[in-house]
Amino acid sequence: MASNNQGNQGGKTSNRGFASMDPERQRQIASEGGKAAHEKGTAHEFTSEEAREAGRKGGQARSMNRKKAAQ
Repeated sequence: MASNNQGNQGGKTSNRGFASMDPERQRQIASEGGKAAHEKGTAHEFTSEEAREAGRKGGQARSMNRKKAAQ
């Protein structure tokens, strides 16, 4: 079987990639991406109605998951 170099193999940790970075550095990079999207005009901004609908759907999904778990 061919091996790839992805994931944690043999218990070794990698110093590569976003997930291995310091959490503060991850926040900095993510913040830069968000700012760039807003400057470019491609960032989505929820209206209060969209946010309300999304919250309602999330609440319904959570409720359904609880009902299934209880069975």
